[in-house]
Amino acid sequence: MSMEPLWGLLQGAKRLSPRPSQTIYKHVEGTQQGCPEEEEEDGEEVAGPPVHFCAMELRGPEPLGAQAGRQNPGLWAAAGRRGAAYLALTALLIFTGAFLLGYVAFRGSCQACGNDVLVVNEDVNYEPGPDSHQSTLYWSDLQAMFLRHLGEGSLENTIRQTSLRERVAGSAGMAALAQDIRAELSRQKLDHVWTDTHYVGLQFPDRVHPNTLHWVDEAGRPGEQLPLEDPDVYCPYSATGNATGELVYAHYGRSEDLQHLRAQGVEPAGRLLLVRLGVISFAQKVASAQDFGAGGVLIYPDPADFSQDPHKPGLSSARAVYGHVHLGTGDPYTPGFPSFNQTQFPPVQSSGLPSIPAQPVSADVASLLLRKIGGPVAPQEWQGRLPGSPYRLGPGPGLLLGVNNHRASTPISNIFGCIEGRSEPDHYVVIGAQRDAWGPGAAKSAVGTAILQELVRTFSSMVSNGFRPRRSLLFISWDGGDFGSVGSTEWLEGYLSLLHLKAVVYVSLDSAVLGDDKFHAKTSPLLISLIENIIKQVDSPNHSGQTLYEQVLFNNQSWDAEVIQPLPMDSSAYSFTAFAGVPAMEFSFVEHPLSLQDGQAYPFLHTKDDTYENLHKALRGRLPAVAQAVAQLAGLLLIRLSHDHLLPLDFGRYGEVVLRHIGSLNEFSGDLKARGLTLQWVYSARGDYIRAAEKLRKEIYSSESSDERLMRMYNVRIMRVEFYFLSQYVSPADSPFRHIFLGRGDHTLGALLDHVRLLRSNGSGALGAASSGVMTGLGFQESRFRRQLALLTWTLQGAANALSGDVWNIDNNF
Repeated sequence: MSMEPLWGLLQGAKRLSPRPSQTIYKHVEGTQQGCPEEEEEDGEEVAGPPVHFCAMELRGPEPLGAQAGRQNPGLWAAAGRRGAAYLALTALLIFTGAFLLGYVAFRGSCQACGNDVLVVNEDVNYEPGPDSHQSTLYWSDLQAMFLRHLGEGSLENTIRQTSLRERVAGSAGMAALAQDIRAELSRQKLDHVWTDTHYVGLQFPDRVHPNTLHWVDEAGRPGEQLPLEDPDVYCPYSATGNATGELVYAHYGRSEDLQHLRAQGVEPAGRLLLVRLGVISFAQKVASAQDFGAGGVLIYPDPADFSQDPHKPGLSSARAVYGHVHLGTGDPYTPGFPSFNQTQFPPVQSSGLPSIPAQPVSADVASLLLRKIGGPVAPQEWQGRLPGSPYRLGPGPGLLLGVNNHRASTPISNIFGCIEGRSEPDHYVVIGAQRDAWGPGAAKSAVGTAILQELVRTFSSMVSNGFRPRRSLLFISWDGGDFGSVGSTEWLEGYLSLLHLKAVVYVSLDSAVLGDDKFHAKTSPLLISLIENIIKQVDSPNHSGQTLYEQVLFNNQSWDAEVIQPLPMDSSAYSFTAFAGVPAMEFSFVEHPLSLQDGQAYPFLHTKDDTYENLHKALRGRLPAVAQAVAQLAGLLLIRLSHDHLLPLDFGRYGEVVLRHIGSLNEFSGDLKARGLTLQWVYSARGDYIRAAEKLRKEIYSSESSDERLMRMYNVRIMRVEFYFLSQYVSPADSPFRHIFLGRGDHTLGALLDHVRLLRSNGSGALGAASSGVMTGLGFQESRFRRQLALLTWTLQGAANALSGDVWNIDNNF
C-alpha cells in the first residue's frame, strides 16, 4: 500500500476543513495539571500538520512525513514471508492517518483539561469583512489601528467649542447643536443616521415669580427675605407652593442622618431641613426628608466636601448647585410609557415625584442660616467648614420657602449613528453621551459629547481601512439628561420589547473627566472582568510608564475594591440595567481624595462655573491627556464587545453578588428561625444559578469557536443574563426598576433586607425607605416577608433556569 494517496487525502482535508478565526485556550486556576496551552492561529500551511494531544502520548511508528519519504516498493515484494507483520503495521498507519484526518477536520477542544476555563485573550485574530482585501487582523492590529486613527482628532477644541454653546433642553441653541451633530455623523458615512423626537414634561423656573426664602416671625408672618443670588438655580420637579417650618440641620439628608436627629430629640417632621450636597443624590435627600415628614429641603455646598488645595480653583461661596429631585428617570408625567407626540397616556404621575418643595442655596446663605440654629451641637463628623459658630442640630427660627417652578411640554431629540455588524447585525453595542447642559456643562456633557464624536470618526476610519465589527455599533447623543436621563429613558420605554433582545451592553461617557487622579467604574458585575482586562492596556494619563491597572494597584492591592462601584440612579447607564436589563457601565477620572460617591470633588459640576477654563485649571493642563485616555478606554471596550466571537461578559459574577447579599441576610437567620421562617429557598436558588453558570462555562470551553450558529446561541444566553434579574412578577408601569439587585420596590433584595432589619429595630418606620423604595410600615410582617422571599427567590431561580438553556438541560435542586 502506498502512503502518497493517504498523505494527499490528509492535505486536501486540511484545506477543506473550517479554519476557526478564534480558538485560544488558556490553562487557568483549577484545571488539571499536565495539559499544555493550546493556541491556534490562522497562518500559512506547512508541509507537516502540527498535532497537539492533551494529557495523552501516542507512541509507535515514526512521523508520517518521515515514513512517507522512505517508501520503497522493492521492500514490499521481498517481504512476502513476513506479510502478516507488515499488514499489522499498515493497519496501525491507517489508524494514525484516520486519527489525524479527524483531528484536522474538527479541531475540537481538549476536554480533559478541566472545566473552569474562561476564554479571554489579547491575541485573538479577527477576520475582515467579505468585501475587504486586507489580511487577517489580530487584536494587536486592531488596537494599533484604533490608536493611530484616534490620534488624528482634536478633542480639546471640541470640548471648548461645545461648552460655549447654549445647550438647555428645549432651547433654540440646543436645536442648532442637534442639527450640527447629526450633520457631523452623516459626514462620517455611517450605515444609518437618524433622530428620535420626544415631547416630555420638563420643569423650569418662573422668571416673573422667582422662588423665594423668608424669615418667619413667632406669629407666622413672613419677615426679611434672604437672598437667593441666582434665580436660574432651582430643583426641577420640586413640588410647588409654600412650606413653613423651623430650621433643622440634617447633614447629608440620609435616612441614618434623620434617624440620628430623632435619637437626639430633634424631630424632622414639620421642619425645613438644611442638608449638604453630596454622598446621595438631590432626589434621595428630598425623598428621605419626605419619608420623615419634613416640610421642605434646602441643599447647599459645604466647603468641607471639596478639595482644600489652594492651587486649585474653588467654588464661589455665592454659587448654588443645580439638581433635579425626581426619584427616578425619564419623563415623570408618563411613567413607563414613551413620550412620543400624540400618544395617549393614562392620567398618572411617577411615584418618584416629591410632595414637598426643595431649593438649592449657596454656602453664603447656608452660613446665615446656621448662625441662627440652636439646639445640640452636631457630631464631629457632621461639622463642615462654613465660618461662624459650630454646627448645631436645631431647631432654629422659622422659614418660609416658596417654589414657583412651572411645567412645560418640551421637544427633545436623541441623535443616532450606526455601523452595522457583519455577522450579528441585530445585536447592538451601544455607547452614548448626554448633549444638554443647564449651564456651560464642560465636565458634565461637553467632554462626553466630544469623545463620542471622536469615536464615531475613529471607527468610521477603521471601517474604511478593513475593519468590520461582528456586532452593530450604535452611537447616541442624548437630550434631556440634566432632568434625570429623560432622553435615554424615553428611548428605552419606546423600544423596550426590542432592546432587551438586541442590546448587548451600554457604555456611558457622561461626567467622564472630573479630575485626573483616581479612576472609578460604576458598572454591572457582568463587565468587571472585561474592565480589568482593558485597563491593563491603557496608559495612565498622569503616571508615566504605568497602565491604569498598575496605577490602581500602587495604592490598593484589591483593584476592584478601589475601582468598582454600583450604578447610581442619577447615571444614564442606570435605566439600561435596572429598567431594561441591559448590562451597562459609566467610568470617570476624579480628584483625590474622593470622599463622595457622586464625584463632587470637582466643585463646579451642575453650576454656571462648569466652564472649559475651570475644568482645564482643575486638571492642571492635563485635560487633553485625560480625555484621550477615556477615549482609548471606551474604544478598546467597544472593539472587544463588538468583535469577540464570544461575548466577554462574566456571567458567573452574579453568583458572588448573590452570596455577598445572602451574607447580610444570614445575620438574621436566628431571628427568622425563632418565628418558624427560613431563607433556605434563596440558598437553593443561588446554588442552582452557580451550577447553571458553571455548566454553561463547560459547554463553551468544550465547543468549537468556528461554529457560528453555536457561538450565536451562546451569545444570546450570555447577553440576556442581566435581563433575567428583572422580576417578572411586578409590572413595569408600577415598578419600572425591576432589577432585584439595583432596582426599587418590594421585589428587591434591598427591600427584603430593610424589612428583615425591623426584627431588631423596634419598627422604626422610615429606616432604609429611600434606598429600597418601600416604606417599612409599622414593623416586621410575616406575610410581607413571605411574599418578598417568593418574589426574590423565583426571579433568581428563573435566572438559573434561563442560563441553563433548553428546558431538557435544566438541572436544579429546587
